[in-house]
Amino acid sequence: MSILKKFGQNLKKRRTEKKISQEKLAFIANLHRTYISDVERGNRNISLINIEKIARALKLNLRDLLGD
Repeated sequence: MSILKKFGQNLKKRRTEKKISQEKLAFIANLHRTYISDVERGNRNISLINIEKIARALKLNLRDLLGD
């Protein structure tokens, strides 16, 4: 499995654990909802800047999103 798909699956897991919709996450992180969707499906090569925005929006450490 590609790192993009692994990251996307981990992001979706963390987001759903916190009961946050893609729309709400996108709003808090100042990103577009379709961008979040693409990342979760492994269709975007997300930048470190956007990983940090998402981590802050979910109140997680970068490590929590990056996984193993």
